[in-house]
Amino acid sequence: MSGKAKSAERGLRQSMAWIHNWLGLLAGWIVFAMFLTGTASYFRPEITRWMQPELRLEPVSPRHAAETAVAHMQRTSPDDRQWYIYLPDDRTAETRIFAMPRPDPEAAPAKRGSEIKLDPATGAPISARETRGGEHFYRFHFQLQLPHPWGRWLAGLCAIFMLAAIISGVITHKRIFVDFFTLRWSKGQRSWLDAHNVTAVLALPFHAMISYTGLITLFVMYMPWPVAANYPKPTAFYAEAYGTEPDGEASGRPAPLTPIGPLVDAASHEWRGGQPRAIVIRNPNDAAATVTILRSVADRLNARGDSITYSGATGRKMSQSPPPGTALTTAGVMLGLHMGNFAGPALRWTYFLLGLTGTTMVGTGLLLWTAKRRKPGAKPFFGFCLVERLNIGAIACLPAGMAAYLLANRLIPADLTGRQDMEVAAMFWTWFGLAGLMLLRPVRRAWIEALGLSALAFAALPLVNMATTDRGPVASLLSGDWLFLSFDAAFLASAALLGFGAWRASRAKAAPGPRRRADAGRAATAVHAAREVADAA
Repeated sequence: MSGKAKSAERGLRQSMAWIHNWLGLLAGWIVFAMFLTGTASYFRPEITRWMQPELRLEPVSPRHAAETAVAHMQRTSPDDRQWYIYLPDDRTAETRIFAMPRPDPEAAPAKRGSEIKLDPATGAPISARETRGGEHFYRFHFQLQLPHPWGRWLAGLCAIFMLAAIISGVITHKRIFVDFFTLRWSKGQRSWLDAHNVTAVLALPFHAMISYTGLITLFVMYMPWPVAANYPKPTAFYAEAYGTEPDGEASGRPAPLTPIGPLVDAASHEWRGGQPRAIVIRNPNDAAATVTILRSVADRLNARGDSITYSGATGRKMSQSPPPGTALTTAGVMLGLHMGNFAGPALRWTYFLLGLTGTTMVGTGLLLWTAKRRKPGAKPFFGFCLVERLNIGAIACLPAGMAAYLLANRLIPADLTGRQDMEVAAMFWTWFGLAGLMLLRPVRRAWIEALGLSALAFAALPLVNMATTDRGPVASLLSGDWLFLSFDAAFLASAALLGFGAWRASRAKAAPGPRRRADAGRAATAVHAAREVADAA
């Protein structure tokens, strides 16, 4: 290679390194939180079930659950305008329903009724503690607890930064496959560099896929102009793209609603064994009633489910969603890849572990930024101190906040009104409160104490669960309740991992005192400069 070509390559790598460092840093703390909560939300239904330990429901077929739900709606709200029924599946135990009342022309527009949970076997309402469950982690993952649409916009911007950091990182690392097999322990900056490289290379396709598909998922919101230029209203676009059924008006002629069971069987037959996910019944008990059955996506990669609409009076098939075009199929597959709803238990755990790898990659990248700029004996500059403290707040304190959210679920009285908001508040008060408290502590002690408190919080979860419910580890083992046993094991594993981090932080060498800084600084400057050159190569 000529000298000119080498110089051009070096210039490209330096530019990519600059992009990798600074885009990764600017978005790093938010991306870390997005990765960690997004990883947890792969078990969103299971977290919700853990957070409602009162519910012990036996699984039934979708047909039976639909019949009991419709029977309940006929008893309680036969004259409403629309019924929405969400059926249970392998991961959710209860049936969820809500109704839209018929509008009164002389009153303000009616709001949807409150969601009610039903026992799918009997159709009887069930009560459990209010909680947002796993839905909280899922929503925070892309909305960041900010008002709409600002949280989604910020998450999209961070996804762009993340994608650019991944691409520039691949170009920067010319020894990418050699680095995969290199992991040196207790070597300071070199160890963080190795850990960052290993976690980045180990799941590189997953990291690229999850960042790209996360960005594509909300592309209509980020780029609304093509839809605005071609459709008078966004609803017209969705009706054409997804085959959305219009809300027809009632005829005013009473007619009994056809049995729902045969319609569920007919839809499943049309989908060659595919199961229904939800049912929308418009104008029930009217001659113009319609029943739209939406397909579950648990058995397919495309996250956009089909739908079939039947006459609610005769049971005759009226229409079905059109076959999706190439663009819509691609968008559905992208969404499916990102959410992983199609994944069975083994693949879901694989998603979870790969998500933890991505979280580690981002965290080690943030730590590497400070490790490369720490100069023994020199007074740290403001930006360095800011990054160092934000690293503690994000990496060491967020796990404590997530554990506090789960602990609050067990410690707040189950029948207290507004408790679901209190659970969410517990997470943020703990997260930000602990991060603020750590500002008062020396950096090294702050890492040890924040990681130690996070470990204690996760270790306390199985004990608090056992003390406040009848679904502790022993009871779960005797009853074969693998869901609760898995959560206890996951909590203890998280506590062990965080405790190991606190222990490793306690063994790190403390920064030299003021008396030693001057002498140490002169000696270390030459060594540090040599390491910078070696790492850059």
